[in-house]
Amino acid sequence: MDNRDWLNYALSTMHSGQWFGFKKDFTGDERMAYENVIVHDNSITKPTEDAVNAKIQEIKDAETKRIADKASADAKLKALGLTDDEIEAFRS
Repeated sequence: MDNRDWLNYALSTMHSGQWFGFKKDFTGDERMAYENVIVHDNSITKPTEDAVNAKIQEIKDAETKRIADKASADAKLKALGLTDDEIEAFRS
């Protein structure tokens, strides 16, 4: 994912619904950047940039852990003698 995707994903996990968007007349190099985030729901305040960056890092760390856990599980199953096909069949 690129930075825009991480930003969108992080924001979408912070509240439910279509609570945010991006300015049409944006500043900076990219429209989909923190500085151009607008809040559509007046019951929600715009999260700080630090909070958004922390959420992005949390999501990235969870994805890294998920990948590492899958690799670890595969290695343990192979050590028990399962084939790649058997491991894949187990997952389905």
